[in-house]
Amino acid sequence: MTANGRTRIGPAAAWLLLMLAVLVPAAASADDRIRAVATFSILGDLVRQVGGVRAEVTSLVGPDADAHSFSPAPEDARRLAAADIVFVNGLGFEGWIERLIRASGTKAPVVVASQGARTIAGSRDPHDQGHDHGHDHGAADDHADPHAWQSVANVKLYVAAIRDGFSRIDAPHAALYAENARAYCERLDALDAEIRETIRSIPEARRRIITNHDSFGYYTDAYGLRFIAPQGVSTESEAGPKDVARIIRQIRQQKIPAVFLESIADPRLMQQIARESGAKLGGKVFSDALSGADGPAPDYIAMMRANLRAFREALG
Repeated sequence: MTANGRTRIGPAAAWLLLMLAVLVPAAASADDRIRAVATFSILGDLVRQVGGVRAEVTSLVGPDADAHSFSPAPEDARRLAAADIVFVNGLGFEGWIERLIRASGTKAPVVVASQGARTIAGSRDPHDQGHDHGHDHGAADDHADPHAWQSVANVKLYVAAIRDGFSRIDAPHAALYAENARAYCERLDALDAEIRETIRSIPEARRRIITNHDSFGYYTDAYGLRFIAPQGVSTESEAGPKDVARIIRQIRQQKIPAVFLESIADPRLMQQIARESGAKLGGKVFSDALSGADGPAPDYIAMMRANLRAFREALG
């Protein structure tokens, strides 16, 4: 039994169940809304913002859950089989999605939300954390950092891809999707300006942070706040004792002021680093998932503002 209450089964048996699951008909929709499936909670919120009243949106990986290590269940295959449209992040973020799509037999079009986003290169060497991200914006997708939503400018491109996806399958309501996207992008512009103004107020020497895994490269690229992580771009990589010791030395040498816990990660590693380095434990931040509805980050804009508050309070 896993921590989330699911019974653990072997990979072969799991994929067999996924294929069998799609033979069970999904319940008919009570209305004519578009049944949209997004792969994880942050993307699901963006799809809701654009789809509005026309979309019934389901996220495969929910709030406070880690998409890197997600293991699909039979109900996930059924959701895809019943979908009218599927939205994925792409850039290798959902390593399980192609196999799940094949197992589900879905005929729904798949929209890659990050298509057209301005990418940066992901860290290829797990021991290369703490160095500046390579700004190879034309990097091939298999080497790109997948966390492109940490730049608000990229999220506006996600919104455009989502708008176009809905408009292709529901052309009579294309104007609605266009208006929803336009209004949401105005809110994103205000958010982007708020982040830039707040980061400028933090002394430049203090704009350095330690987080669990390397998920904030786009934030660094867009806003100038530098993040250092003992893990790579995936939470499935593990930081060894040498990585931890190196990070602790770096914190002491560079006087890095704060260590932050990511909502999807085991806090013990970062607590150890904070304890042994003397850095301040700056609280929880949200990288790859939203919080629940009653938490501080129930949607994308709230998530970015919650993170910004945490950074400002620890570094300002």
